[in-house]
Amino acid sequence: MRTEEPRHPERAEHGKPLGGVRILAVEQMQALPYATQLLAHLGAEVVKIEPREHGESGRASQPALTDDDGRRVGATFLRNNLSKRSLALDLKHEAGRELFLRLVPHFDVVAENLRPGAMARLGLDYDSVAAAAPRVVYASISGFGHLDASPYAHWPAYAPVAEAMGGLYEPTRPPGDPPRVVPAGALGDNGSALFAAIGILAALRHREQTGLGQHVDVSMYDAMLALSEMVPQLWSLGAPAAWATAGSIGVVAGFAARDGYFVVSVFREHHFERLVRRIGHPEWASDPRFATREGWARETEPLLRPAIERWAADKTRLEACEALCAEGVAAGPSQTAEDLARDPHVAARGMLIEVPRPDGGRPMLVVGNPVKLSRTAEGPVERFPRLGEHTDSVLQETLGLGPDEIRELREQGAIG
Repeated sequence: MRTEEPRHPERAEHGKPLGGVRILAVEQMQALPYATQLLAHLGAEVVKIEPREHGESGRASQPALTDDDGRRVGATFLRNNLSKRSLALDLKHEAGRELFLRLVPHFDVVAENLRPGAMARLGLDYDSVAAAAPRVVYASISGFGHLDASPYAHWPAYAPVAEAMGGLYEPTRPPGDPPRVVPAGALGDNGSALFAAIGILAALRHREQTGLGQHVDVSMYDAMLALSEMVPQLWSLGAPAAWATAGSIGVVAGFAARDGYFVVSVFREHHFERLVRRIGHPEWASDPRFATREGWARETEPLLRPAIERWAADKTRLEACEALCAEGVAAGPSQTAEDLARDPHVAARGMLIEVPRPDGGRPMLVVGNPVKLSRTAEGPVERFPRLGEHTDSVLQETLGLGPDEIRELREQGAIG
């Protein structure tokens, strides 16, 4: 899907569900920018507040490309800021803070993911913003939250830290080995982003009923605990600790085919019967070694793997998965980035957006909106903003500032 090409344009007459919703975002890196980009896909206008000299920290990530204003722009920024407007504003400058508070009543949502306490030190925390605009929904994403006391409140947190604390790493940690940390942080950031988006939408709905905004407070730790909910729940039921460990119950593993690996997931007896019949060992369905789901896991390496891989040796990943899925056995290929770029499902669903590169390279791929609506057209999607690209237009349109006022603010160093 290209940025300038909407999907299902015949649905455009219905508009977008968040059309008219305005979000003022003091955001950085991944979690909140991903949340607000999802909301932008659904029609919200997102005005991004950026430090006026270097922009938000995601711009400094790597790899990077050179924008047409000569600035280097990092991958984290590039993938999370489509269709947003950039307002370069120095919130440490008194005039910058005053300008921010003047903007607040013109927005439905104020969102931030600075380190806890940073917005309060600037005089821009929820209480300060609510005093200026009681109807505003104020959303925060942080490591450990704001609304309740946490012994970790002062800790900084990146996604892998929240993932580890939430219990995601222990089920896959081999005994005696350290946790296998995922540096990409997809769950810690994007999982928190999804809960933030849900919270913002819930608070907007509540405002329709009451006329009042509120503070939407998302802790990354809480979000990761929600995603790993099976671990404490099984423990509380007295289940063996191993039940929460990958590969300890059922058949859950990757197997080699002719051109790579595919993953099989079998947790029910009738699916196990179909699996062993399909790979040429129907007798295993009544074999005492496979009498329990724990037995399936125990015998995966010594018996099931050799048999499944012999069966799949002359098949591609897709052919093996097609054959298993035809039996009702869940299976799917383990895909690379190149595989995803060629996948017909991804293309049909518009799940990769081609963003033209200002440096002339091949289009950059950014993940599309996974929320599909039958009466909403997707796109067109606008490119990532240059630093401060919309400063003048936002101030003119929203506050009615004239050229002389804007020039004075720029000379003071309040805006970029």
